Amino acid sequence: MSEADKPAAAGNLDSAPDSSAGAPAPRAAKGGSGKKPPLSEARRRENRRRFIRSALLATGVVGFSLLAYVPVVSAKGRRLRPPGALEEADFLASCIKCGQCVQVCPVEAIKLGDLVDGFGIGAPHIDAREQACDFSCDAVQCVLACPTGALVYSDKREPFLKMRDGVKLPDKPILKAKEKDADPRLEIRERIGVARLARPDACLAVQGKGLKGVARDGDFDGRMRYMDVDRWKPIRIQDHPYDLELCDLCVRECPIKDAIKLEPLTEGGGKRMVPKVLEGCVGCGVCEMICPVDAAAIVVDAQAEWKKS
Repeated sequence: MSEADKPAAAGNLDSAPDSSAGAPAPRAAKGGSGKKPPLSEARRRENRRRFIRSALLATGVVGFSLLAYVPVVSAKGRRLRPPGALEEADFLASCIKCGQCVQVCPVEAIKLGDLVDGFGIGAPHIDAREQACDFSCDAVQCVLACPTGALVYSDKREPFLKMRDGVKLPDKPILKAKEKDADPRLEIRERIGVARLARPDACLAVQGKGLKGVARDGDFDGRMRYMDVDRWKPIRIQDHPYDLELCDLCVRECPIKDAIKLEPLTEGGGKRMVPKVLEGCVGCGVCEMICPVDAAAIVVDAQAEWKKS
């Protein structure tokens, strides 16, 4: 290269563009002193909103899940089960909530449990004050309809199924409506509850009072079989008035023989009487339903055991 050419080469080098001018800055080496730039105010607000949304969503999911446990915690007391029911734990384990027993009951006494019944939701029960079991079907049709054995005749009950001593009846109960039949007994040997005079001072028999007119007034729609009207067709209780010198409806209308009786009061004299529940009580609830006092003077304690007084 000649001397004349050198300046031109140098000028060309000086005028060449700097290739590093637009290149990104090199990353800091690991372990270096590089710091993460602080978040902007807008980014911090967005992160806060996301956190609050996630917390609310998680709280809602957990709260909704716990709703399923609320009925269990707030469940009502013991329910009156249909005749032939197993002990409560076995009954709830066996019942599939199919509603077959509901469909065959002639007086529509059997209802299915609601949310307030906890683990018993969907399981059949009887509200005796609203509509008791008066055995109008004669053969306990609900037991025949049950597909799982949650309701079962005594002779079909498996030996491994436990039964409390106080639930056992002394003998198969005799149905008053079948007394003239060859075999008037019901095929059950366990009670579903026990009647109890809860308000003796309110009882008309204890007061020595009679009853003229219907037993239950207002919008009560309960039905019952009256043998003097029709053995096979229950009628509304409001369609059957009474004319009694002394109220004895709990004894008169009890469908089971020797389940309850009236005894004279030792105090006060006169015609005052007091209902006495006997060991043959099966807990059907007719006495509670038919009681003309509001609230009922006699009630049925569901799943209660018989205790000799």
